[in-house]
Amino acid sequence: MQTDTTVYDYFKRPLRDLRISVTDKCNFRCTYCMPAEIFGPDYPFLKREELLSFEELERLTHIFVASLGVKKIRITGGEPLMRPNVAELIRKINGIDGVEDIAMTTNGSLLPKYAKELKEAGLKRVSISLDSLRDEIFGQINGRGVSVQTVLDGIDAASDAGLQVKINMVVKKGMNDSDILHMARFFREKGHILRFIEFMDVGNTNKWKLDDVYPKSRIIEEISKVMPLEPISPNYSGEVASRFRYIGSEDEIGVISSVSDAFCSTCNRARLSASGMLYTCLFASKGHDIRSPIRSGLNDDELTGLLQDVWNGRKDRYSLERSTTDAERPKIEMSHIGG
Repeated sequence: MQTDTTVYDYFKRPLRDLRISVTDKCNFRCTYCMPAEIFGPDYPFLKREELLSFEELERLTHIFVASLGVKKIRITGGEPLMRPNVAELIRKINGIDGVEDIAMTTNGSLLPKYAKELKEAGLKRVSISLDSLRDEIFGQINGRGVSVQTVLDGIDAASDAGLQVKINMVVKKGMNDSDILHMARFFREKGHILRFIEFMDVGNTNKWKLDDVYPKSRIIEEISKVMPLEPISPNYSGEVASRFRYIGSEDEIGVISSVSDAFCSTCNRARLSASGMLYTCLFASKGHDIRSPIRSGLNDDELTGLLQDVWNGRKDRYSLERSTTDAERPKIEMSHIGG
């Protein structure tokens, strides 16, 4: 009989989901994440020795799963496929007893090269970012002029390899909100779940303003005028996307609405940065150094106690308190903390 190892935070939220950033580098310069004017040629990305090794990540993941109740792992970045041999890490994590799901968030551009290898290593799902089907708009958003077809090829490669595929579209008013219906139609026909993401104030470099947020209610209203939608229940407790089904079908979309309809009350995610900082909120101003303790010789029990203390003391509810919180306060950049 397996012992329940679940840990809870101050608000009795369990820890279930660990997001592991494996690199702070990316081959895109998306305006809402890594704007090119900030993340230029001279930007000081992490050195190799500053990154947690795959062995360190495997050890920490084992502790999170065996002793803290984590069930799901998501590999993030930066662009995670910029980290050499990331399939090796997937293989190590897949061998840990108790891991129920391994997913990855990616811009999709490198999936034609790696999708089959990732699937064979044990990756189950990918969330692929695509913010427009128009080359001009998408090229401006990704900051590198990368074509839509590049990402569509990645989507097809992932699907052909047997990976479950979801598409993420960050919606910003005046940037790509006119593409909402086009994206919904296209990916309904393709048979992939599309998730719209409200433009969020992660970090301090993306020039976020509340006026730029295109809220969930308008997204659903706009699509429903042409293809009526109905809400459906979450797949599991803590699911970040509100789910909707096209009436009369099993086809669905999701909306991640951390601004207009916050889901802090069910948030069960911790984030481990590539440099070994543990964050208990996407909008964190500071984290907890795990790299130094793991390299100082702490044993597994000592590391478990450290991680338990971090989660037990968690009080984060940023999105619920955004109206009374200064959105300009220093926050960790998305490329460091992962999605």
